[in-house]
Amino acid sequence: MNDTPDPAAPTAQSDSPDLVQVVLGECSAADADAVFGVLRTHFPSDRGDEPPLRTDQPRAEVWTGGFLASASPGPVRGVLLAGSVTADLQGSPVAVDRLRDTLDSAFVISTTGTESGDQEVQMQLRLTGAEHGEPPLPGH
Repeated sequence: MNDTPDPAAPTAQSDSPDLVQVVLGECSAADADAVFGVLRTHFPSDRGDEPPLRTDQPRAEVWTGGFLASASPGPVRGVLLAGSVTADLQGSPVAVDRLRDTLDSAFVISTTGTESGDQEVQMQLRLTGAEHGEPPLPGH
Protein backbone atom coordinates (compact mmCIF):
# COMPACT_ATOMS: atom_id res chain seq x y z
CA MET A 1 0.00 0.00 0.00
CA ASN A 2 1.35 3.45 -0.86
CA ASP A 3 0.85 5.53 2.27
CA THR A 4 3.03 8.45 1.19
CA PRO A 5 0.94 11.57 1.75
CA ASP A 6 0.63 14.32 -0.84
CA PRO A 7 2.76 17.30 0.32
CA ALA A 8 -0.04 19.72 -0.67
CA ALA A 9 -2.62 17.74 1.29
CA PRO A 10 -4.07 18.45 4.73
CA THR A 11 -1.52 16.41 6.70
CA ALA A 12 -0.41 19.54 8.55
CA GLN A 13 -3.97 19.74 9.86
CA SER A 14 -3.97 16.18 11.22
CA ASP A 15 -5.13 17.53 14.57
CA SER A 16 -7.98 19.44 12.91
CA PRO A 17 -11.46 18.70 14.28
CA ASP A 18 -12.57 18.50 10.62
CA LEU A 19 -10.28 15.56 9.77
CA VAL A 20 -12.07 12.28 9.12
CA GLN A 21 -10.13 9.06 8.60
CA VAL A 22 -11.83 6.76 6.09
CA VAL A 23 -11.08 3.05 5.72
CA LEU A 24 -12.73 1.16 2.86
CA GLY A 25 -12.86 -2.62 2.73
CA GLU A 26 -14.66 -5.64 1.35
CA CYS A 27 -14.78 -4.12 -2.13
CA SER A 28 -13.12 -4.06 -5.52
CA ALA A 29 -10.47 -1.51 -6.49
CA ALA A 30 -12.95 0.09 -8.92
CA ASP A 31 -15.54 0.56 -6.18
CA ALA A 32 -12.92 1.97 -3.78
CA ASP A 33 -11.93 4.35 -6.60
CA ALA A 34 -15.56 5.44 -7.00
CA VAL A 35 -16.03 6.15 -3.28
CA PHE A 36 -12.73 8.00 -2.88
CA GLY A 37 -13.46 9.88 -6.12
CA VAL A 38 -16.66 11.28 -4.62
CA LEU A 39 -14.89 12.24 -1.40
CA ARG A 40 -11.86 13.80 -3.19
CA THR A 41 -14.20 15.89 -5.35
CA HIS A 42 -15.81 17.51 -2.31
CA PHE A 43 -13.19 17.43 0.47
CA PRO A 44 -9.41 18.06 0.60
CA SER A 45 -7.58 14.74 1.00
CA ASP A 46 -4.24 13.59 2.35
CA ARG A 47 -3.86 11.73 -0.96
CA GLY A 48 -4.56 14.67 -3.25
CA ASP A 49 -5.87 13.27 -6.55
CA GLU A 50 -4.08 9.93 -6.12
CA PRO A 51 -6.48 6.98 -6.44
CA PRO A 52 -6.44 4.11 -3.95
CA LEU A 53 -3.65 1.60 -4.37
CA ARG A 54 -4.36 -0.99 -7.07
CA THR A 55 -3.09 -4.53 -6.81
CA ASP A 56 -3.15 -7.49 -9.19
CA GLN A 57 -5.58 -9.21 -6.85
CA PRO A 58 -9.31 -8.71 -7.47
CA ARG A 59 -9.86 -7.62 -3.87
CA ALA A 60 -7.38 -5.80 -1.66
CA GLU A 61 -7.60 -5.77 2.12
CA VAL A 62 -8.32 -2.06 2.78
CA TRP A 63 -7.85 1.43 1.38
CA THR A 64 -7.35 4.42 3.66
CA GLY A 65 -7.49 8.19 3.34
CA GLY A 66 -8.02 11.31 5.40
CA PHE A 67 -10.45 14.06 4.43
CA LEU A 68 -11.03 17.56 5.82
CA ALA A 69 -14.80 17.86 6.15
CA SER A 70 -14.92 21.53 7.09
CA ALA A 71 -18.15 22.19 5.15
CA SER A 72 -20.97 20.18 3.63
CA PRO A 73 -20.92 20.31 -0.18
CA GLY A 74 -24.66 19.69 -0.52
CA PRO A 75 -26.25 16.92 -2.60
CA VAL A 76 -24.00 14.86 -4.85
CA ARG A 77 -25.03 12.99 -7.99
CA GLY A 78 -25.63 9.28 -7.40
CA VAL A 79 -22.82 6.86 -8.25
CA LEU A 80 -23.10 3.25 -9.38
CA LEU A 81 -21.02 0.54 -7.70
CA ALA A 82 -20.38 -3.02 -8.88
CA GLY A 83 -20.81 -4.36 -5.35
CA SER A 84 -21.07 -3.12 -1.81
CA VAL A 85 -18.38 -1.27 0.14
CA THR A 86 -17.74 -1.21 3.89
CA ALA A 87 -16.65 2.27 5.00
CA ASP A 88 -15.32 3.04 8.47
CA LEU A 89 -15.31 6.76 9.37
CA GLN A 90 -13.50 8.17 12.39
CA GLY A 91 -13.36 11.80 13.51
CA SER A 92 -15.31 14.51 15.29
CA PRO A 93 -19.09 14.01 15.27
CA VAL A 94 -19.72 17.09 13.09
CA ALA A 95 -17.07 16.19 10.50
CA VAL A 96 -18.17 12.53 10.35
CA ASP A 97 -21.78 13.67 9.82
CA ARG A 98 -20.68 15.92 6.94
CA LEU A 99 -18.85 13.05 5.23
CA ARG A 100 -21.75 10.67 5.89
CA ASP A 101 -24.24 13.15 4.37
CA THR A 102 -22.10 13.38 1.23
CA LEU A 103 -21.87 9.60 0.97
CA ASP A 104 -25.62 9.39 1.56
CA SER A 105 -26.20 11.69 -1.44
CA ALA A 106 -23.95 9.61 -3.72
CA PHE A 107 -24.77 6.07 -2.58
CA VAL A 108 -27.43 4.05 -0.84
CA ILE A 109 -26.06 3.62 2.68
CA SER A 110 -26.92 1.82 5.86
CA THR A 111 -25.22 2.40 9.21
CA THR A 112 -23.97 -0.92 10.56
CA GLY A 113 -22.28 0.37 13.73
CA THR A 114 -21.48 3.51 15.71
CA GLU A 115 -19.25 4.14 18.72
CA SER A 116 -19.10 7.56 20.33
CA GLY A 117 -16.54 9.03 22.69
CA ASP A 118 -16.19 12.46 24.25
CA GLN A 119 -14.65 14.10 21.19
CA GLU A 120 -14.73 11.43 18.52
CA VAL A 121 -17.10 9.06 16.77
CA GLN A 122 -16.47 5.88 14.80
CA MET A 123 -19.12 4.88 12.29
CA GLN A 124 -19.31 1.89 9.99
CA LEU A 125 -21.40 2.19 6.82
CA ARG A 126 -22.37 -0.23 4.09
CA LEU A 127 -22.49 1.52 0.70
CA THR A 128 -24.23 0.26 -2.41
CA GLY A 129 -24.62 2.06 -5.72
CA ALA A 130 -27.37 4.55 -6.37
CA GLU A 131 -29.92 3.22 -8.82
CA HIS A 132 -29.40 4.41 -12.40
CA GLY A 133 -26.64 6.81 -11.35
CA GLU A 134 -29.18 9.30 -10.01
CA PRO A 135 -29.37 10.75 -6.52
CA PRO A 136 -31.26 8.52 -4.12
CA LEU A 137 -34.64 9.79 -3.02
CA PRO A 138 -34.81 11.40 0.41
CA GLY A 139 -35.60 8.94 3.17
CA HIS A 140 -34.44 5.85 1.25
